[in-house]
Amino acid sequence: MTDLLDMPVREAAPKLHSADDFAGMRKAGRLAAECLDMLTDHVRPGVTTEALDDLARSFVLDHGALPACLFYRGYRHTVCTSINHVVCHGIPGPRALREGDIVNIDVTVIVDGWHGDTSRMYGAGPVSPRAKRLVDITYESLNRALAIVKPGATVGDIGHIIQTYVEANRCSVVQDFCGHGVGRVFHDSPNILHYGRPGTGQVLKPGMFFTIEPMVNLGRKDVKVLSDGWTAVTRDKSLSAQCEHSIGVTETGVEVFTASPMGLFQPEILSA
Repeated sequence: MTDLLDMPVREAAPKLHSADDFAGMRKAGRLAAECLDMLTDHVRPGVTTEALDDLARSFVLDHGALPACLFYRGYRHTVCTSINHVVCHGIPGPRALREGDIVNIDVTVIVDGWHGDTSRMYGAGPVSPRAKRLVDITYESLNRALAIVKPGATVGDIGHIIQTYVEANRCSVVQDFCGHGVGRVFHDSPNILHYGRPGTGQVLKPGMFFTIEPMVNLGRKDVKVLSDGWTAVTRDKSLSAQCEHSIGVTETGVEVFTASPMGLFQPEILSA
């Protein structure tokens, strides 16, 4: 659906950015991460997702930035809140979190024209062992992908390492959505698929900016989009998890722009 945030864009030669551009992305990425850090203590049973959205919007505006999702293609909120079997693009509303829920919160901020895009998982109170296992697998797949990002690697290498790790752990990678180029444009090339064959696709070069944001299902990979045109859910109602960083390819490897200043990218309640 063209209304969705992370559908593949038409491929073009990816932009290569300067040292000044890296500085701009550091500011945007840090503020996005700080917004999610701020929300950590508010994600608990009884809190509504619209209350979390209000907190995020106030935080972003109070820091002199803009919420990138607000009015983007008609979307009317600052964050996406995807609970349990919602894969991505869950819409904040009056639904209160219940104990044991897992929720992905996705935020993008604009600072001086640069987009900082990140998402992470939260638990509303203690979560089940299978939910924790799913989240741990999702985070580890992202970590393994980040570890191979460097000049000369390919986008197929990224997808392959995510897919092989996830499937070896008897989960599935969602193939309907992808990571994307980011910078002064919210969604740009290259498309970063979370599955694929090594050595294929665009070759990574210093100065490329993009997101990696694997979506992993405990059950089958199949998803459907609800009638609101945004909310994507697992067809088999199995749990889903996602985590996302905005990154830049450096001369020697990778810089993560959206690392949590407080070390909360994977909240303690979900970490080993």
